[in-house]
This record gives sequence, structure tokens and C-alpha cells, in this order.
Amino acid sequence: MSLMIRPETSADYQAITEVNDLAFRQPVEGKLVEKLRKNPKYVPKLSLVAEVDRIIVGYILFFPIIIKTAEGKEKETISLAPLAVRPEFQKQGIGSKLIKEGLKACGQLGYDSAVVLGHPEYYPKFGFKQAGTWGMKDPFGAPAEAFMALELERGALEEASGIVEYPEEFNDV
Repeated sequence: MSLMIRPETSADYQAITEVNDLAFRQPVEGKLVEKLRKNPKYVPKLSLVAEVDRIIVGYILFFPIIIKTAEGKEKETISLAPLAVRPEFQKQGIGSKLIKEGLKACGQLGYDSAVVLGHPEYYPKFGFKQAGTWGMKDPFGAPAEAFMALELERGALEEASGIVEYPEEFNDV
């Protein structure tokens, strides 16, 4: 299997929606990606596809968000969501490669941290820890173990205690 990870192009949009719909067994995440592309904060270099033999089999998006700190300050970070792999290609390391390449791209673009709402057994292997470690809370009321953060630069989240604010597009998920 020859796997290539690269930024999406407009020619990939339909395949990305299909990957998300198949992976999540519902159209919500596919629609989320379509809406986020229209948001002015969307960063095309952080919307990555995994391709095998010219077929899109995986997708990941990193999107800028804000942490409203207890002191009333705002800290920009990046959110990992969604991550999707076609069911027949799951458990082959494609998701892991998308995460690693995506986090690398985030660091290259100057982001010093990332957050994810996801499976607490999966994301810690990439260095994610419960966001509560830094006093961060998600606005959705998710279980504490499912809301995680990662410092891409040491100490980046030391003063990030507060509520994470996602763009309104996430409210429909």
C-alpha cells in the first residue's frame, strides 16, 4: 500500500465528504467540513487527505479556535476535528499518520498547542492529556477524559485555564 498524505484540493471535496460520512455513519461531520471551509479562519494547509492509489481513504482537519482564559485573555490554539478513515482502511495506521503529519504542519505554521474531543484510549499515544490538566474545559459538557490537549511547545498551555470556544459551525455536531 502506497500512502500519500497531502493538503486537500477542491477536487477532493466530494471524496472527503464521503470518507467522513462512511467513517461516522452519518452526514454530520461531512457537512461540518463543508461549513468550516467557508469560515475565514479556515487554513487549507491544515486540511489533509490520505490517498492510496489515487483514492482518498482518510481525512483530518485542524481548525483554529480560542481559549478564553480565567483572566479574560484569549489564547489561540488548534482543534483536531474531524479525523476519518474509510472503514475498509481502518486499523492500518492511516489515522495515526494523518495525526502526526497534521501536528507537524500545525507546528510549522506556528501553532503551539492542540485540543481534541475524542476517544481517551486513542489520542494519548500522540501525547494528548486530559485538558483539565491545564484547567481547560470544553463548551459541550463532554466527559473530562474525552477532552484532551497537547503542547506542541513546552509550556504553551501553562496559562490556558479557561473555556475553549469553537466556531458556531461545531454547534451542529
